[in-house]
Formats: sequence, structure tokens, C-alpha cells
Amino acid sequence: MCGIVGILAKDAAAPQLVDGLKRLEYRGYDSAGVATLEGGRIVRRRAEGKLRNLEARLKGEPLAGHAGIGHTRWATHGAPTEANAHPHASGPVAVVHNGIIENFRELRAELEAEGAVFESQTDTEVVAHLAAHALKGGASPREAVAATLKRLRGAFALAFLFEGEENLLIGARRGSPLAIGHGEGEVFLGSDAVALAPFTDAVTYLEDGDWAVLTRSSIEILDEAGDKAERETVRASVASVIVDKGSYRHFMAKEIAEQPEVVGHTLARYIDMAAGRIRLPHGSDFDFSKLDRLAISACGTAYYAGLVARYWFEKFARLPVDIDIASEFRYREPPLVPGSLAILISQSGETADTLATLRHCKAQGMKIGAVVNVPTSTIAREADVVFPTVAGVEVGVASTKAFTCQLATLAALAIKAGRDRKVLSETDEAKLVSSLIELPRLMVEALHLESEIERLAPVFAKADDVLYLGRGTSFPIALEGALKLKEISYIHAEGYAAGELKHGPIALVDENVPVVVLAPFDPLFEKTASNMQEVAARGGKIVLLTDEEGAAHAGETLATIVLPKAFAFVSPLLYAVPIQLLAYHTAVFMGTDVDQPRNLAKSVTVE
Repeated sequence: MCGIVGILAKDAAAPQLVDGLKRLEYRGYDSAGVATLEGGRIVRRRAEGKLRNLEARLKGEPLAGHAGIGHTRWATHGAPTEANAHPHASGPVAVVHNGIIENFRELRAELEAEGAVFESQTDTEVVAHLAAHALKGGASPREAVAATLKRLRGAFALAFLFEGEENLLIGARRGSPLAIGHGEGEVFLGSDAVALAPFTDAVTYLEDGDWAVLTRSSIEILDEAGDKAERETVRASVASVIVDKGSYRHFMAKEIAEQPEVVGHTLARYIDMAAGRIRLPHGSDFDFSKLDRLAISACGTAYYAGLVARYWFEKFARLPVDIDIASEFRYREPPLVPGSLAILISQSGETADTLATLRHCKAQGMKIGAVVNVPTSTIAREADVVFPTVAGVEVGVASTKAFTCQLATLAALAIKAGRDRKVLSETDEAKLVSSLIELPRLMVEALHLESEIERLAPVFAKADDVLYLGRGTSFPIALEGALKLKEISYIHAEGYAAGELKHGPIALVDENVPVVVLAPFDPLFEKTASNMQEVAARGGKIVLLTDEEGAAHAGETLATIVLPKAFAFVSPLLYAVPIQLLAYHTAVFMGTDVDQPRNLAKSVTVE
């Protein structure tokens, strides 16, 4: 995930930009760059590699301008070269960007047909060209940004600098975070409060869809519709900004909201965005073609990610999958094939049962793949190949963004396996990858349903039991939904395959039992709808999570949450968002300790 800083300063901006970027280097260190206005003209300094390389260049070629933007990059589109480093510029516009522009290929083709010349492989450069094109047509900087934002599809944060505008910065966010820092005769932009800490503790967090026009004496925030918006200014404690909740009440809420960004950046580690193909990270490549079976093991939420992955590997790679809860794996003593692959999934990389399973598999001669969020963890160190997730620090005990990043990683691996085993064609791969690239934007849309979901909290808070139902890949998400509710609200909940309803669980259904049904409109929808009718006939309170077409075919429900239409392959990641929000708001309504629920720990390091 890239880091953004923007400054309208009293003194030279470049040293301050670098200072802010140092606090964002955890978000990316493939390259870095700054741009300032020197005599009204945009001048850039960029460098490949870590930030110290940019610092060295600035020592030899200093910049004196008082207005500027800076960026530390985590490569998505294009290699980590100086040419691909931000800021990117076109004529009188310079831009820094965090996120993914989904439709950059079609925009680039359109701009090139009109004579634009591109200097990089990045998606970001199209943003600069679009804004420059609007300026050339007579638009003001503000109008140019408004026109540009309307053309972009994806999840992103942006900062714009314009030639001749020494007292103007424009920032925008859609999915990725962006905050404004308030100073005395100065103003700042940053990806988070960490970047702004050296300059101010007065911070305004932009809400999704906002864009802001900044001068040294004024800040105007507009919402996605272009209407003026009021956003609260808060005091960010400098001592705690490393784990700052920002404008959120709980870390869990913040981590749910971060998913479009972190899932996007995890996908960028596994996808060649320009080509629309799977490309595993350096050192993480694996040939699935010689495998006869695959073993997956994990605990808790990570185990449910593995259950989803089983559907993917078996469908798209025709690779049989054995999956076990890690605490049961070695005690079951399954026959293991030397040379085959075991994938262990763990957020912390220190989960005791999962680590014990790794060592058991290794002793049987298996190759070990680790899907982990902490690359220095024990599981990562002892694995033969590491498949990193890029969720960042997850403070809330109940896993949210780590789960969806695990799913994103496993989805990419399943496609890779399908190509290696010649089950998927290039066309098949392109379709699946395209659906993954769209996912961050769709997750942003799902987050916009939060107020609808929050209204259900009082209903769930009164329940003694809750059922979650799903078919296909929605079944593991139903299991995860039930776990989330149990973890943080302490309400008993169970997830079931919808077809199992009449084999016992339906005995629990009455007018006091909410039943959450996960049912995107897919080939399994009709069968799930039949199960819903069985629930309705017994007075159960149905909360249906579906898309627009599913809602049109559904019967009467207590509530129908309509998610954006998505390719069936990615629906598990998309539908994870509303079940997390439902658990979160129920727990908040009940007054439980959301971030540190009773009896639980973030990393389980004992068996």
C-alpha cells in the first residue's frame, strides 16, 4: 500500500515531505519521489528503492519550493523503477496515488489515440493525463479534478499539484484513506495520521467519496456528489498514531473499512495489473502441475478461508484438497504423500496448532506453503515458500481484513494452479483476474450499506440464537459470520450449509431466531430460496444478503441487504463485509468490548 503526503508549507516543502514519507515507509518502499513548485513550475525528484535513495538525491539536487507532494511506492502496475515512481506528471499537473485504477487500460488507449505520450507503465499516469487534458480544454484545476474523478473506476486516494498554483492542493479518496492536517498558515495531506504527526495533531479524516480543495487559509471538502460537506476535526495523539483508530470508534471498525485498500494491495502482489495475469511475488512461485493432492490446515477464521479455497482449487485447478482444523490434523494421522504441498494459513504466523501441523507435515516429507501476514514469523521462517498477505497490523482480536487478504491470496493461488495444470485457458484466467481487480471497488460499495446493517443490531441483540445459511462458497462465509457474532457479541450462532437445514437445525427456528442467508444470484440461488421458504413458514426472521437480481426473486424477509453484482468467484470476499458489519454493530449495541472480547487472544500460541 503506497504512502501519500502533500504540503502547503511556509518553508521548503521537500524536507518535510521526506519526513512524512519516513513514517509511511511501512506502506511501501519500492521507490519514492517528491514534486514541488519551483518558480511556479513542477520539478520532480524520484529514486528507485528505499527512501534513503531519494534523500541522497535531494542532497545533491535540492528543491526549494514551498508547495509539494510526495509518495513512497509499493509497486502494483509496472516494475519498481524510477520511471514508474511517483509523482507522475503530464504538462501542468503532478499526481500521487494509492490504490488501483481499474479502467486505466481503456483510458490510456483513449488518451493515446488523442496524442498523449506515456512515460511509465503505471495506472497512475492516466490520472495526470486526464487532468491535463481537462486543463487544456479550459477547465480550472478544481474543474479538472472533478472531471477526472468522474472518469475513474476503482478504489484509490489521490493528491494533485498544479503549475502556477503555489497555494493549492487537491486531494480525493474513494476506498483508500486520506486525511487533512491543519497548521498555522500551513496545510497537509497524508495517507494517515502517522504521516501528519511531525506537523500537527489536528486532523480531519475524509470520508469515502470525498475530495478536498486546500489552500493555506481555507479547506473546502466536497462529497462524491460535489456538495459541500462538513467533517469533524479531531486531535490525534502523537504518542499513539502508530496504532491510531483515526475517526473510528474501534479498531475493528477501522480494519473493516481498510479492506478495499489492503485487499487491493494484496492482489497487486499476485497480479500483473497491466497484463491482467497472475504473477506470484518473487520467491513465492510454485509449480502446481505435478501435485496430485493439496492439504490445507488452519485454525478459526483462517480455517474458513481454507474452506473457501478448497472450492476454488477443486473447481478451477481440478486439484483434490484435504482440509483439517490444525488442532485435529496430526491426531487424525492422515496418510501424507512426500513431495506434495501443505498450505498453512495464519494471520500471526505463530499459531501453535498450525505450527505443530507444519512440523508434522514437514517430517512426512511434504513441501510447506505459508499464507501469513507476518513475514518474519515462525511459520514463515519454517515454510519452504511464503505466500504473503498484506493486511498490515490488525489490532482487533476478531479477524477482518486479515481474513479477506487470506482469501485474496488463496484466490490468486487457485488461478495459478489452474493455469499450471492446464485447466484454465488464458481467457479463463483473464476473466477471473478481472473479477479480482474489480473487488476493491465492490467492497467500497458494500461498506456503503453500513447504515442499513446497523439498523438490524437491536433485533440481533435480543436473540439467544442466530443461524447463518449459505451454499457453495457462501457456506464457509456463513460459518465465519456465525463465528464473528459469537466472538464479539457473545450470542450463540451457528453456520450451516443451507441444504442441511432440514436435517436438524430447522428445529431451532421460530419467531425469535434471526436467520442470515447469504445468497448471491447464482446457479445455487433457487435451492437456497427454497430453504428460505422453509424458514419463513416457521416464523424465522430472515435477513437476506444478495444482489439486485436475487432481491427481485426473493420472498418476504425481515431485511434484504442488496450488495453489488459480482462474479461468483469473488463473492466470498464481498459478502464477508456485511457479516463483519452485522457482528460489529450488534456488539456495539450490546456494549461489549469489541476490540478485546472476553476470553480471547489475538494470537493463540498454546495448544
